[in-house]
Amino acid sequence: MSALSNSNWDRRSVLRAAAGLAALGPLAACGGNTGREGGGSSGKGLVQYFHAYGEAGTEQAIKKYAKAYDGANVTTQWITGNNFEQKLFPALLTDNAPDVFEFHPQFQLIKSGQVADLTDLIDPVKDDFNPADIASHTVDGKIYGIRMIDDPQFFYYRPSLFEKAKVEVPQTLEELIEVAAKLTTSKVKGAFLGNDLTSVQNPLIWSAGADTLDDKNQIAYHTDGVAEGLKLLRKLFTSGDLLLDAPADFWDPSAFTQGLTAIQWSGMWAMPVIQKALGDDVGVFPFPKVGNSGKQSVLISGWSMFVNAKGKNVDAAKEYVKWLWIDQKKYQEDWALSYGFHIPPRNSIAQNATKLKSGLPAEGVKLATDFGHFEKIGWTQAMIAGFNDVMANAVRKNGNPDAVLDACDKTVDRELKKLFG
Repeated sequence: MSALSNSNWDRRSVLRAAAGLAALGPLAACGGNTGREGGGSSGKGLVQYFHAYGEAGTEQAIKKYAKAYDGANVTTQWITGNNFEQKLFPALLTDNAPDVFEFHPQFQLIKSGQVADLTDLIDPVKDDFNPADIASHTVDGKIYGIRMIDDPQFFYYRPSLFEKAKVEVPQTLEELIEVAAKLTTSKVKGAFLGNDLTSVQNPLIWSAGADTLDDKNQIAYHTDGVAEGLKLLRKLFTSGDLLLDAPADFWDPSAFTQGLTAIQWSGMWAMPVIQKALGDDVGVFPFPKVGNSGKQSVLISGWSMFVNAKGKNVDAAKEYVKWLWIDQKKYQEDWALSYGFHIPPRNSIAQNATKLKSGLPAEGVKLATDFGHFEKIGWTQAMIAGFNDVMANAVRKNGNPDAVLDACDKTVDRELKKLFG
């Protein structure tokens, strides 16, 4: 289930999303009655938005869950292609806005009053959730959104190819560059980090010992370690050992399973497909350490469920969200473990997830536990777009890292002032 984090969209998608989120504030009054009635004991019709997950059976599963709910007639908009946010944000400003939608925690959605406070739903079971999932959805003590799945992202590799090339799992970014060179042949590239490399931009920051923002919502990514990491990525980008322009991006494991690359950055959702294709010849490792003050890192992305606070069916929508994502543990387990592998955010479900208890899945869970980072709720789409430019200009275009980071600082500072004053 290619559950993309908000740092993983292509640049055009991020810019569209940023524009859509920015519009939510001044146009907040536009959200209104959908006029959708019928079905269920409540007499209300609810609409939920989901992006099209790549794994077989996901659409059928979500619709099956909705059909089992007898409190309302729930219709699912299953949005295909790369235009989920392009459809979601404009829709939120109209009378046809969804009552329930999946997305990622975003401070802008909270500040504009677009998403409902779900603290009353979560408080009774709060201790059963991963504390990091609660923290990543909390502003001023109120919880907005319910996490459905946690998706660690890390490197997959072929142990047989490592053995043949006589290389070890890299512990530092410098070692990754050296290993990729030794693994590259006339038919196989050493590594694949996504087609535009933005999929690893947060891990690069964390592995350099920095962060996107600090606890006071101030810039924390502009460090010497991050600048050095950008230089090293530039070296890898120009080495000839990196797979570029793959037929599918990082969330799809086909470049790895088809033998185009010996190492690929991807998510734990891809693990069953990879294991089916390659059997036991698969290992995983975190993004390597960058510089002396760094530490290996794993990005924990995922999707969360939100209630449209500007709709006319808020109470009915909250009842449905509580029923599905709080009460129905069998569906939550099914969603996390039957369509790719994900870590359930509920501790009681994760502890009984036998599919994740041994072998490669257990290794993935351990990497998430030891090296995992969640994205900051204040790190908005416009800020992400700003750092996308850093990756483009410093890595792909050979710009001076410090100058490129300075330009990003201006964008991020501007957004921080809008949000936090």
